[in-house]
Amino acid sequence: MIVDTLIEKIAEKDNPTVVGLDTSFDYLPDGMRAGVSDAAGAARAVLAFNKKVVDAVADVVPAVKVQIAYYEMYGVEGLRAFSETLRYAKEKGLLVITDAKRNDIGATAECYAKAFLGETAIGAESMRAFDSDFLTVNGYLGSDGIRPFLNRCVQGEKGIFVLVKTSNKSSGELQDRKLENGKTVYEYMGQLVEEWGSECIGACGYSCVGAVVGATHPAQAEILRREMPHTFFLIPGYGAQGGTAADLKVCFKADGTGGIVNSSRGILCAYKNERYKGLAFDEAARAACLAMKEDLNAAIKG
Repeated sequence: MIVDTLIEKIAEKDNPTVVGLDTSFDYLPDGMRAGVSDAAGAARAVLAFNKKVVDAVADVVPAVKVQIAYYEMYGVEGLRAFSETLRYAKEKGLLVITDAKRNDIGATAECYAKAFLGETAIGAESMRAFDSDFLTVNGYLGSDGIRPFLNRCVQGEKGIFVLVKTSNKSSGELQDRKLENGKTVYEYMGQLVEEWGSECIGACGYSCVGAVVGATHPAQAEILRREMPHTFFLIPGYGAQGGTAADLKVCFKADGTGGIVNSSRGILCAYKNERYKGLAFDEAARAACLAMKEDLNAAIKG
């Protein structure tokens, strides 16, 4: 099961950090942006930046999370950079989470599942469009929007992270609403995720169907950790969004397992931080990953 592989890689690196390659052209050093005046040039520069970051962190983190929106805004050339980023990270031994939050029903959901987690048949041949190990999905259309993705999870080679309690400030407008039985919407979604994931639990005791649970809402995360014992968490919100290691400790079980924590700007833009002054952007990214590892482990294992 792919979730077992993820947990093994976290243990191997002793680091529950996933590097978010939410790479905007604006994040790049001046020298990489100089002379670029079109989308194709921006996409090439972003890809070159990503490759250097991946080279710098591949031996200290288990995975990267690639947010597709940061590539779609550069059009076709951006999607090419997205695809090449996925391929390069996998070549370097990293697991790849595509953050696309796909959501639809029936045949359309099946097309999304093929694009990111499966194969597309073309005559007698087949191809993998954007081959990912995990994909973020939005479950708020219900089970018929999840089943095409779940079918790939049951096979064991792929996984998903379903939005349950997101890190944004306004998430409570919907997700914290109380239902007639007294449960919140996010708790009910968590219950559904646990049920969906029951078909694909690995040797580690966690399912290939995971949940997105934000570090910025520790009280809600603590409830979800208790109510979702077989669900592995993808935890955004650390660092630039305000979540701390102390906040997200509740996302983990007593044995230190149960989640992987994303940081994007804090790593990609670490070279702009006074703490890493004088380091090249890739060197600063590596140093930030090591600092994050130390910070997380002190909180989770302390």
